[in-house]
Amino acid sequence: MGLPIIGPAMEAWVHTLLSALAVPKVGLVAVFVVSLVSATLLPMASVPVVYGLVKLNPELFWPALVVATAGNTAGGAITYWMGYGAERAYEKVAGHSPHDARALAWLQRFGPPACLLAWLPIVGDPLCAVAGWLRLPFWPCVAYMAIGKFLRYLFYVGGLYWMAPGALDF
Repeated sequence: MGLPIIGPAMEAWVHTLLSALAVPKVGLVAVFVVSLVSATLLPMASVPVVYGLVKLNPELFWPALVVATAGNTAGGAITYWMGYGAERAYEKVAGHSPHDARALAWLQRFGPPACLLAWLPIVGDPLCAVAGWLRLPFWPCVAYMAIGKFLRYLFYVGGLYWMAPGALDF
């Protein structure tokens, strides 16, 4: 059954892309790509992909967590630079204005450690962009992002794998 919205050429391309990124075939590469994309402003969940790989290949538990953390942190860094660039562009067009929003003030007060929360759904990715917008120090922000994102994967994937071994059986 074909996809009704797209033509045959696009459908073939989508199927080729999906089969190329199939978790059992390329494993850690797919985990990295999905984790990176899911940490940008695009809505996507990476935990099910990481869990799927670990469920199929239990020996890849720690490598999968490390690769997912690296991809998700790289995506957070990209989002940081997007926020940094947006602020610079805004400054050129509109001039610099005082940041008086409560969320911006909160982030400025806590600084890079606030990036520990970059793993949170809905607010985590914009938090990385706002850190760039505020020009918080890049490397400390990335370090805190990585710690938070690793702990998230450890909690969710490890919890599903060890505490609910039958969850999400394929």
